[in-house]
Amino acid sequence: MTNLTQVMIVEDDVKIAELHRRYLEKMNDFEVVGIATSCADAQVQIDILKPELVLLDVYLPDGTGIEILNTLRGQNHQCDVILITAARDVDTLQQAMRGGVIDYLLKPVMFPRLESALQKYRDRRVQLDKASGLDQRMVDDMLQTTRSSTSTEGHLPKGIDGVTLEKIRILFTDSSQGLTADEAGLQIGASRTTARRYLEYLISVGELQADVNYGSVGRPERCYKRVDR
Repeated sequence: MTNLTQVMIVEDDVKIAELHRRYLEKMNDFEVVGIATSCADAQVQIDILKPELVLLDVYLPDGTGIEILNTLRGQNHQCDVILITAARDVDTLQQAMRGGVIDYLLKPVMFPRLESALQKYRDRRVQLDKASGLDQRMVDDMLQTTRSSTSTEGHLPKGIDGVTLEKIRILFTDSSQGLTADEAGLQIGASRTTARRYLEYLISVGELQADVNYGSVGRPERCYKRVDR
């Protein structure tokens, strides 16, 4: 096993794919080796790059992630799959489980949830790499569904909607990007007050920081930037 787990992102939304790549950059154990935005592109890249882990969307312009999953299993590709998708129907989940996905994350994905899934995956790989044999406790640990007490998905505070929160996050995929509440609200089609509520929430969870700038008339404004880790 190499020091860095090689990851491929399959996601038709380029901004979301970039956001996931930035998330992975925050974790020292993973390296993004490719980004694909279609089924055809994904198949070519997987065949050539042979990633160890695929972050896989379901809805793609020329097919579905489930089709890719089935192809991977049919061709005996030695890679693991985490599904990251807006698909909330039971049938898709069942197909994903039959295809052996190691986790199933619903969009919009909160970074602590993705971080938990990736760290759990990495810990399992390290444990298996060191193991000389199996006992039932180890098997139970390997097959346990990923859970984390730090996961925030589904537990956002009142007044914070997951979809709007993800729109705000996407604005800061560029680490040098600095925005006021007015500018952020304009870009996502929300009021200054609404944007500020989400920006302040991201400060509270450590994803953003704010500096005070003074405009041409001397009125102080908070300028929000991503926290680099």
